[in-house]
Amino acid sequence: KVVSQNSPSTPRPPPPPTAHCFHLAPQIYLLYFEVPFDSNMNRTKNRPLVRGQISPLHAVSFALACGIPGVALLTLAVNPLTGFLGAFNIFLYTCCYTPLKRLSIINTWVGAVVGAIPPVMGWCAATGSLDPGALVLGGFLYSWQFPHFNALSWNLREDYSRGGYRMMSVTHPGMCKRVALRHSLGLIPLTTLAPALGVTTWNFPVISLPINLYISYLAARFYYQGDRNSARKLFFCSLWHLPMLLLLALTCKKYSRSPEGTAAPMTLARPAK
Repeated sequence: KVVSQNSPSTPRPPPPPTAHCFHLAPQIYLLYFEVPFDSNMNRTKNRPLVRGQISPLHAVSFALACGIPGVALLTLAVNPLTGFLGAFNIFLYTCCYTPLKRLSIINTWVGAVVGAIPPVMGWCAATGSLDPGALVLGGFLYSWQFPHFNALSWNLREDYSRGGYRMMSVTHPGMCKRVALRHSLGLIPLTTLAPALGVTTWNFPVISLPINLYISYLAARFYYQGDRNSARKLFFCSLWHLPMLLLLALTCKKYSRSPEGTAAPMTLARPAK
């Protein structure tokens, strides 16, 4: 979510239609509710709703047309657990995260939960259950978002202040830097949980250590220097760090032994009873 919203030039493979529904619906709700405040910010004042290029009625109607079928598709075509998580994430984004942005810095932690739920949904879609492995994947997204967003918001402090948004970089700059460093370092022990829970092999924490150390190094520079340059470097590192981390996890996927004794990929499907 955060990467796609703030880096439109970053190349990404097209998501499936259901993913489009969940990506668009909460975003449109956010844009609708924040029109009066977005007009005060340089980075958002040219959004279509702010400029009056589309009406609020059309925006909300389109959001409903994306959100309701998206939840229905996941519930009926995948499983009810995945549909519930999707509906809960839309609620969390629109009814909790969006209003909290103007009330408390807690909004950043709530937003991190919103960003962590999609990989959990993917795991539940494949297995039909909420296993510890799903929480590991969600944990990667959760911790990654703090160095990513805190570095981004650091260079947009003036904009957020004009819009009236209570971000850590505006109201608690010291905490903003500490939290970014803490969660960058936290990615290192998180990678050891994946093999401990049988999601990956033990090669994963070893080969992912260099990129985790590098983002932690940049987060430490951001913590001690706190200037625009260190924030920018940490932000751009976060753009490639997450896909690289997930790619390494995929290449180190845990393999099980088939009855014939040959290595076979560990499937996520639950065994038939």
